[in-house]
Amino acid sequence: MTRLSCFKSYDVRGRLGEELDEALMHRIGRAFAQVTRAERVVTGRDVRPTSPALQAALVEGLRDEGTDVLDLGLCGTEEVYFATAHTGAGGGLMVTASHNPIDYNGLKIVREGARPIAWDTGLKDIHDLVVADRFGTSSGRGTWAGLDLRPAYAAHVASYLDPAGLRPLRVLVNAGHGAAGPTFDAIAAELARRGVPFDFVRLDHEPDPTFPQGIPNPLLPENRARSERAVREAGADMGVVWDGDFDRCFLFDERGGFIDGEYVVALLARAFLAKEPGAPIVHEPRVIWATQAMIEEAGGRSVICRTGHAHLKAALREQDAPYGGEMSAHHYFRDFAYCDSGMIPWLLVAGLLARQEQPLSALVDDLRTRFPSSGEINFALADPAGAIARFEAAYGAAARSADRLDGLSLDMGDWRANVRMSNTESLLRLNIEARGDRRLLEAKVAEVSALLAG
Repeated sequence: MTRLSCFKSYDVRGRLGEELDEALMHRIGRAFAQVTRAERVVTGRDVRPTSPALQAALVEGLRDEGTDVLDLGLCGTEEVYFATAHTGAGGGLMVTASHNPIDYNGLKIVREGARPIAWDTGLKDIHDLVVADRFGTSSGRGTWAGLDLRPAYAAHVASYLDPAGLRPLRVLVNAGHGAAGPTFDAIAAELARRGVPFDFVRLDHEPDPTFPQGIPNPLLPENRARSERAVREAGADMGVVWDGDFDRCFLFDERGGFIDGEYVVALLARAFLAKEPGAPIVHEPRVIWATQAMIEEAGGRSVICRTGHAHLKAALREQDAPYGGEMSAHHYFRDFAYCDSGMIPWLLVAGLLARQEQPLSALVDDLRTRFPSSGEINFALADPAGAIARFEAAYGAAARSADRLDGLSLDMGDWRANVRMSNTESLLRLNIEARGDRRLLEAKVAEVSALLAG
């Protein structure tokens, strides 16, 4: 059976009209209902112009199988996760293409308890039913009802921040004209009700399916200048920018400087260990030294896990860890049904900042000085496995330690590198970090890059 190109390892994403359309989405709804046998599910959609029609087709497919549908309408992916767990529904389906180009759309899927569905844990079964397309007539048709859980969701998010002892902060927030604006407003109102002394400056706040500033993807350096400038002009203490379905947030310091993902993980580890001393903190293996240092200094326990949301969520459950994070800006929380959120991380960092007099740049600069890192460098290579073999041949014998948890990581003592093949793209990814020596970092980046490029 040929695999449909829109079915990925963890979700559905494809080019509209070529890989994904309403007819296919209708079949996915029917297949999901059959595989999960869910009596009731939650659905939602992002702001893309094609999302309402695709969601409507999905809903029809679910109802054709006798499944009742609770519809959140325009929302974020994490609101579907929250509603799935909160209502005890048998699954959740979010129509979104997140940060992909405008001619794409897709679907993020969870089963009961907001547990992830990956290719080998149900997504392949859904795929195979979709391809077979032999759906009969169900014994009854499911119902549809609108659902507004935003007040309960906003109260849950706000509960992560204790308002006692906070100094006032000004925070620049940029929704990128995605789905984040209305949801943020509900959270901001709840924070104000609880007495949190934060002042918010809103940028590109109204949802707009035309995305006049471009698709919100702050991981791309070329997409950051507008937010960097806005933070400085607003005199903000920090900036927050979301992607289209706001399951990821990206942070800027008071100078407008972008904060790399591994340092956000370290800061969030510190925030949770202040509440739960000795707790395990789960993180991925690409860049680890800053996070491990923060965990050790705060009295916690580092748990390294393979990259990818299904792996992180499973590790959080196994370890009963309060938090797990990836440098790609995915952050997972035990008390949020072990799911990722783009609203909880910035709130926790703001809480750290509001309990000290130092600016955010000082917190991050300390980590950058002690543990400089390269950021992820991507190579489009014909033979990525051969490049990894060259890397191991050149450095493996001198390495203090090596592991293959996710790609190949070599600890060289004063520097460390991880090389891995992407799970979702035809790319080889390189990350290098060093101990307090940026010149050494830069030299090793040049040296290893030349080796991998052949």
